[in-house]
Amino acid sequence: MRNIRDYLASNHPESVGEHLASPFNIVAERMTLANFTQDEIGQLYSQHTEATGQIFQDEAIERAWYWTEGQPWLVNALARQTVEVILKKDYSVNVTAKIIDQAAQALILRNDTHFDSLSERLKEPRVRRVIEAVIIGANRFPNGISNDDIQLTLDLGLLKIDTNNTYSFKIANNIYQEIIPRSLNTSIQQQIAISIPDSYRNKWMDEKFLDMTGLLKEFQFYWSENSEMYIQNNTIESKISTSIYLALEKNDLLNKGKMAEDIIKVIKDNLTGLTNEALTHLVLYAFLQRVLNGGADFIQREYALGTLKADICISYKGIRYPLELKIKGHKSQEESIEQLKSYMYKCFASEGWLVVFDKDFKKLWKDKISWDTIKDNDKSIHVVSC
Repeated sequence: MRNIRDYLASNHPESVGEHLASPFNIVAERMTLANFTQDEIGQLYSQHTEATGQIFQDEAIERAWYWTEGQPWLVNALARQTVEVILKKDYSVNVTAKIIDQAAQALILRNDTHFDSLSERLKEPRVRRVIEAVIIGANRFPNGISNDDIQLTLDLGLLKIDTNNTYSFKIANNIYQEIIPRSLNTSIQQQIAISIPDSYRNKWMDEKFLDMTGLLKEFQFYWSENSEMYIQNNTIESKISTSIYLALEKNDLLNKGKMAEDIIKVIKDNLTGLTNEALTHLVLYAFLQRVLNGGADFIQREYALGTLKADICISYKGIRYPLELKIKGHKSQEESIEQLKSYMYKCFASEGWLVVFDKDFKKLWKDKISWDTIKDNDKSIHVVSC
């Protein structure tokens, strides 16, 4: 993932001298394994067809591209999950788009080594800060994120430039789009699991419908009861950082040599929690995952830097339930509703939910929690304030 000398220099500077390259064995250039194109995915899968007679339908190849965008490990893992696990090597069955979707969801729910490596990258503060800004659909990268941080995240294959907007960035593929927030909210999921037992799912899911309104009203209650705990736990590391910094300043050590500089770097890079904006989104993601995992057909997320929106589309028993997440004040309610309506058309849904988080944590909950339903021709839009 990275040139070994660069890795040693940044993580183990004391050992770089032991591993200096010979002047006759220099690194002239770096090579990255490029992603497959959609045609190349078809060519790869056709080799399986030639060997076994099992056909990947054109729609299946399109879905493989949709989920992976050609990431080599994912392309192969998706095919293996389809052929060996789902179809159990029954080569008489053609591979359809629906089976590919099923395989993608199985990969998302599985903890493969590849995803463990991805999670490790997300522990790097430089990478995490970049990814958080993308998750909340921020208008731009916040101060403190350098071009080097952005380039590192691009080089690691976690991020890509949005081809629809050259000034925007998005997660590299739709499987990572699901995996990354799950990796970031692991501790939140564990906390929610304590509060919401498995039996709770029966409250909002029956044989035909998902009670999204009831589910989000429950989330409003959960968020009002537990948000202070999440914010407090999230900011305690920042308070530690501030205390150490003030102690150094008081003793006039901030400009006294490399040791103080190293301490400041550790504080800055390793003791910074999630931003409050990212935290709100990740708590809702974790809440939905806890309730819907194993029951929903799929949960699809769309978010990108520069869009000021984060969309979720839940499919249950063939019905789509679109949600849009907003931070209050980032956009007017009218603009947010128009964005949600556009997403509802995309999902072929007549009902949608706009979840608006008020990040003023000093405001009383009775002034923050509300529910409004707006009728627009054949559309019903619920504005869920938290």
